[in-house]
Amino acid sequence: MKVFFDVLHLYYLPQYLPVIDELNQHGAQTVVVLYKHEDAVLNAAAEYAIKAHNLNAHWLQSESQAVAFYRQCGADWVIFGKAFAAIAELNSIVKTALMQHGIGPKACYYDASNNATSVRFVEGQHRLTRLHTLYPDSTFIDTGYAKLDPLLSQPQYPLPSHEDFGLDASKPTVLYAPTFYPSSLERLPKNWLANLTHCNVIIKPHYFSQTKDKYQKHQRLLQRWQQYEHVYVSQLEEFNLVPFMALADVLVSDASSAIFEFFALGKPVVWCNFYKLRWSYRGPFAYRFKARLDDDISYFEPLCFKADSPSDVISAIEEALHQPQKFHNQQNQTTIERLAGRLDGNSAKRIVSYLYDN
Repeated sequence: MKVFFDVLHLYYLPQYLPVIDELNQHGAQTVVVLYKHEDAVLNAAAEYAIKAHNLNAHWLQSESQAVAFYRQCGADWVIFGKAFAAIAELNSIVKTALMQHGIGPKACYYDASNNATSVRFVEGQHRLTRLHTLYPDSTFIDTGYAKLDPLLSQPQYPLPSHEDFGLDASKPTVLYAPTFYPSSLERLPKNWLANLTHCNVIIKPHYFSQTKDKYQKHQRLLQRWQQYEHVYVSQLEEFNLVPFMALADVLVSDASSAIFEFFALGKPVVWCNFYKLRWSYRGPFAYRFKARLDDDISYFEPLCFKADSPSDVISAIEEALHQPQKFHNQQNQTTIERLAGRLDGNSAKRIVSYLYDN
């Protein structure tokens, strides 16, 4: 079997990797399809990922080339990480699947199925039910979230140690993983990390925060924060949040998939319920902000230590460190399984079984 994985952005790879590993174990031919950037730094980061994970890669110059390529590449399956506008042109030629690149509360999670692939692999009964209601003629299979497999079973690649990042293994580790928009990053005080010298702090910004010109303020703050000795700011080629989640004791995040992912690992989460909004999302335009986020964000409330303002973050972190299991009760365990799917480390196996059987 020949399976192609469409990697529009490098941060789509973490959810693909367990599936690629499982397919390779079955003797399948796997190819990741990447897109050339004008920025050589972005291409170099992708090349690093290809070598680090021993991937077979094919490069395209632009998205406009993708349809023609996929029509003639001889694939049995093409797997996408987001909605693909020209999917109707492919479905009659090759089988297609969607593995949405995140399980967070943004509306795009559900909107992605406007352009229906042959099948969409989804995470949990809550999402399965909603998607069936929205798109009754589409095919959805509840497999769980493959990205988490390496943290729920034996990983196929080595996970790092604190020492790999120059951190002190005797200290608790806080992972700050904000999304790019709407983000809490610009709202935090410039010196907030000075209050966490008794901890390691790993900052894993979103790929767009590190690469897009519109987020230069994010980049300046990250440069400032990486000067602290107890802080490690991830590099562009460190695209995968999974190794950092393995090391962390507490996650701090905002409107991000990472909140559901980290809670699913049985660890405490601090939710930054404050965001730096563009003027076009404020006042009379606040409806745009509400439209960007789905009602699923309401599930953050019972799962997280909540910080409604930047001044609440440090105390919320301290509480999470001292009561890490405060919100990990049976009711919330049921909730997270409805939002992230089965947490048995076998999501990739279920996906691969479906690909072979269909």
